[in-house]
Amino acid sequence: MSLAKINAVALAVICNTTLALAETPADTASKAHDAYLAAINSNDLAKVLATVTDDVVLLAPNSPAIEGKDAVRPWIAGYFEHFETRWHKTPLEFVVAGGWAFERYSYRFVDTPRNGGTSLVDTGNGINIYRLEQDGVWRVARDTWASDQALPVTYNGMGPF
Repeated sequence: MSLAKINAVALAVICNTTLALAETPADTASKAHDAYLAAINSNDLAKVLATVTDDVVLLAPNSPAIEGKDAVRPWIAGYFEHFETRWHKTPLEFVVAGGWAFERYSYRFVDTPRNGGTSLVDTGNGINIYRLEQDGVWRVARDTWASDQALPVTYNGMGPF
């Protein structure tokens, strides 16, 4: 075999290997899940804010919508001020459609009060919507979660709900 043919074969192998190793949009979008979770578990406000869009919306249980990074900032700061948190989010579905990705997850978190006391443990499910930003980074645009624990409240003698 001539040197030219050997080089051509080598180039073809390298190109095919590179293509096989190239990440798909789903691969890069799913890394946003890991980045967001790591940021939350760092208990570092700046790290969390770096993983969300400027127009992020959080839909927390039993709370009005928290819209925009400027509104999210004090909400998360207050949360981290009062609790050391540790979240585990298990992706159940992950769909990428163009510059958007949709994730359904289950969660378990432990919030330990910084001033002492009993930790709060919760489990539930949620949906994250990610958007591919102009800088090529996937960020959380929407996050909503709901506990699967019954609320300890009654209404007109019925409940708990």
